[in-house]
Amino acid sequence: MERLLVATTNPNKLREIRGILGRLPVEIVTLRDLAPVPEPEETGATFAQNARLKALYYDATAQEALAPRRAGLGGGAPAGVRPRYTVAEDSGLVIDALDGEPGVRSARFLRPAATYPERFSEIYRRLNEAPSRGWGARFVCALAVVHAGTVVYETTGTIEGTIADAPSGADGFGYDPIFYYPPYGRTLGDVTEEAKLRVAHRGEAFRRWAVWLEKNP
Repeated sequence: MERLLVATTNPNKLREIRGILGRLPVEIVTLRDLAPVPEPEETGATFAQNARLKALYYDATAQEALAPRRAGLGGGAPAGVRPRYTVAEDSGLVIDALDGEPGVRSARFLRPAATYPERFSEIYRRLNEAPSRGWGARFVCALAVVHAGTVVYETTGTIEGTIADAPSGADGFGYDPIFYYPPYGRTLGDVTEEAKLRVAHRGEAFRRWAVWLEKNP
């Protein structure tokens, strides 16, 4: 069974990723299973650049610190067993009328500790003050996979929609309640996780990687 390091501590993202990769014979470890290491500075101007720098950083540093601390992690594999692949993603919301904001700053929009309702309020304030260009938007997820210090796979998933008139729904996370997906006729915060993963950016990117994993065992 292959061991994969997924460079995230976000439980919502991890739940989605596990749901996509669950059919594969792989063991997933995350940054929560590592001895603590400083986070890299996300200096990239694009999602792809940030995904790449995070994947390279954690492949070079975090794998050496691998020390499973929780029960049920592949039988408690010993420290030092290096994952074959390290995968990192960078994702966020791009709004046309705001010149692409919050974009690569989506997780830090306003300030790192801002709540999502605070971020929603600021987005609506800016949209209402912006020249009328429509409220078109998209979610983007760039994914980078590293093996032994080399980027071996990259892909990007997107989902197109608009900003809803008002936040709606409590089933998603992050910006899902303000992202209206026309084919569903509702926001991603108003649909089940299964329905979201069928069409959403992260699901698209990780499904592509799952196909690549199957072809490159």
